[in-house]
Amino acid sequence: MGLLKRINRNGEATEKLLANSPGTNARTLQMLDSYQDLKEKVHRRLLDRLDLTKLDTISREELRLQVREVVEGILAGEVSPIAGFNRERLIEEILNETFGLGPLETLLNDPTVSDILVNTHKQVYVERFGKLELTKTVFKDDAHLLHVIDRIVSGVGRRIDESSPMVDARLPDGSRVNAIIPPLAIDGPSVSIRKFSVKAITMDELLRYESLTPAMAEVLKGVVRARLNVLISGGTGSGKTSLLNVLSGFIPLTERVITVEDAAELQLQQPHVVRLETRQSNVEGNGAVAQRDLVKNALRMRPDRIIIGEVRGAEALDMLQAMNTGHDGSMTTLHANTPRDALRRLETMILMAGANLPDRAMRDQIGAAINVLVQATRLSDGSRKVTRISEITGMEGEVVSMQDIFIYDKIGLTESGKVRGAFRATGIRPKFADTLQACGIVLPADLFGSDFASKAKPPGLES
Repeated sequence: MGLLKRINRNGEATEKLLANSPGTNARTLQMLDSYQDLKEKVHRRLLDRLDLTKLDTISREELRLQVREVVEGILAGEVSPIAGFNRERLIEEILNETFGLGPLETLLNDPTVSDILVNTHKQVYVERFGKLELTKTVFKDDAHLLHVIDRIVSGVGRRIDESSPMVDARLPDGSRVNAIIPPLAIDGPSVSIRKFSVKAITMDELLRYESLTPAMAEVLKGVVRARLNVLISGGTGSGKTSLLNVLSGFIPLTERVITVEDAAELQLQQPHVVRLETRQSNVEGNGAVAQRDLVKNALRMRPDRIIIGEVRGAEALDMLQAMNTGHDGSMTTLHANTPRDALRRLETMILMAGANLPDRAMRDQIGAAINVLVQATRLSDGSRKVTRISEITGMEGEVVSMQDIFIYDKIGLTESGKVRGAFRATGIRPKFADTLQACGIVLPADLFGSDFASKAKPPGLES
């Protein structure tokens, strides 16, 4: 059997089995080319007929209706050579090319897709539920993909060309975009899109997904309420930002919160929030504002808490100093595979700030600033877990001392590839339990016992 592929309304290839006969592959390619040529031909005629001076004077929906009428009129005179030609699909794709991002538009509208990864014009992957999968979405050629990239970056006042072949941008819905083109991208243009979730995840959802246990959730809630400083570490796509969003939901409504982000993703629900975002340089290479500048500025804005979306460099030193100088309850994330790796990365970032501090002084800063370290992990089956909640207890000689409070133990895999494991409390009562109690946060006496980690939901979590 051969495969005849035609482009459907999603810009994807729909497979249709044909009887086995010589030359099927050649005919398939010819039909694909014919379809793309027809779409391009109609699109050009559409642009010739549009009155571009009136585009800003009518609503988007009315404009889509008018464009649809024009396209239908153009198609009325076309006799398609394509077997199984679907006029409605073609119209929808042309609308996406005119008003959206072409073949990517449907993927952007798919709520199950969290990441879109374009590896040249002929290969597009997506991430669904933590797993990567190859789609049948394709672009006509590199020029088509470059046109979509240019539409993205021009919307935020950036440019991409051989002199500036890398760019970070943000879509109107908040999704983050990174694009890189030749000569840096050897095989052709590449685009990575991290989609912005409109609906913020809640602690109840994390419990339903079994990302952590009720006991762990109750402890984290108390940690935030008691204004302890929290560092969330994890790998790419492990759910760090989602977890930070969840924990920020426990901040009292009466507090003033300043957020600092490289790309705005946090969705705080408190009424008194000021959001700051970095700015890249303009086309002349001027005007960049780094996270470190924003952290310093945030300290002058009378914050009760500072939340940094992710520390990547020199701003780590300013963050630690803020945590050590009265801004308790601050939170941030960083990339690291283990809690101990997270502390090593913080040391590296302090060195990036140009501070000529001895190792002991750096570790003193870290040990005094960070109270609780939460490790998020994406497992091999795509599920995301809080695999450790650890307490930093100070210094032991030249080393920052740390003790695990809760741990996720991976046991093995089921026949279907799903990870088998169990959460457990280590049995250690953390030192911060006294701080929580002093703040009026009373936890069950056996909460940190090894037999409590998987018990039913403690009272008061939903508040």
